[in-house]
Amino acid sequence: MNDDWRLQIRLHERGIAHALSERLDAADLEHDLERAFPDRVIVSVDGPELFCYTGTREQAERAQRLIRSLADQHGWGVESALAHWHPSAERWEDADAPLPDSDAEQLSEHAERVARERAEAAAQGYPGYEVRLECDTREHAAQIADVLRTEELPSLQRYRYLLLGALDEDSAETLAARVRGLVPDDVAVTVGASGRALQGETGGNPFAILGGLAG
Repeated sequence: MNDDWRLQIRLHERGIAHALSERLDAADLEHDLERAFPDRVIVSVDGPELFCYTGTREQAERAQRLIRSLADQHGWGVESALAHWHPSAERWEDADAPLPDSDAEQLSEHAERVARERAEAAAQGYPGYEVRLECDTREHAAQIADVLRTEELPSLQRYRYLLLGALDEDSAETLAARVRGLVPDDVAVTVGASGRALQGETGGNPFAILGGLAG
C-alpha cells in the first residue's frame, strides 16, 4: 500500500543538513540507496532540518537507519522523528498514532481540521482558501461579478479573474458548487489555498469578501 510517511531529521549544527543531503546522493552510496530506497524517496532541506517523504513505514525506517549510520560516521548530532499523514485531519501525526477506522472517528478528525483551518484564518487575518473564476475577458469577468453580487456573493476582480474567500476547505468547496450553478460552463471554477492578495482589498475588514457560505 502506497502511503505518506515523513522522516524528520534535526541536526545540531548549522550547515550539516545540506551536507547530509549531498551525502545521500553520493556515488559510493548508490548500492546502499538502492537497497534502502526501493521506491522513490523525496528529500528536502529546511534550515537545520532534513525531511524524507516515503510511501511506506518500512522505507522511512530504512532511511532513518541509513541517516543515523552516516551521522555516526561523521560525528554529526541528529534527532529524528517519524510521522504518518492522517488524511481526515490533514496533518502529520506520530507514527504510532492509529488512523481513524470508523465513520465517527473520521468525522471527528475532519471536524477538528475544519476548526483548525478557521482558527488559523482568524489568527492570520485573511481567508485561508479561495474560489477562483477564470473568464475569457476582463469585461466577461465584470459581468460575472455582477451576477455573483446579486446573489450576495461579493468577489475581488483581477483582470479576467475573480476571487471569493472562504475560511476553510469545506466552505470553499460548498461555495464553488454554488458558484458553478450561477455561471456559464465556460467559466473555470477552482478551489485552492488563498494568497495574501485578498488582504488589504476589503476596506479594513479582511473577511469582507467572504461569500455567504463562508461564515
